[in-house]
Amino acid sequence: MNRGEIYRTADATPERGDKPGFYVVVSRQFVADNEDIPTVVCAPIYGRILGVTTEVAVGVEDGLPRDCAIRTDFLCLMFKGRLSRFVSRLGAARTAQLDRALADALDLHFAGP
Repeated sequence: MNRGEIYRTADATPERGDKPGFYVVVSRQFVADNEDIPTVVCAPIYGRILGVTTEVAVGVEDGLPRDCAIRTDFLCLMFKGRLSRFVSRLGAARTAQLDRALADALDLHFAGP
């Protein structure tokens, strides 16, 4: 499991209206790699694009069935075992967009080193 990878849950999740959903792993790589840590922080992917700075538009070119958006305002903790269906990995440009959206969502703006 790696940061920036998109997974689909195999089972229904209550936060998705009891349906499976797509999620992108946003935890740092140490957490994603560590077998002793059973969870990762994820951002859900929704079919509706709102156009706000805290989301990243993704679509077929990213391995998804249609245009949708990663919503970084709704981060969630997921058990790694629930993320059972690998979909794709975000490219460098999308990962940079994700990093900016996460900074906006968490209000993390630094003016120096």
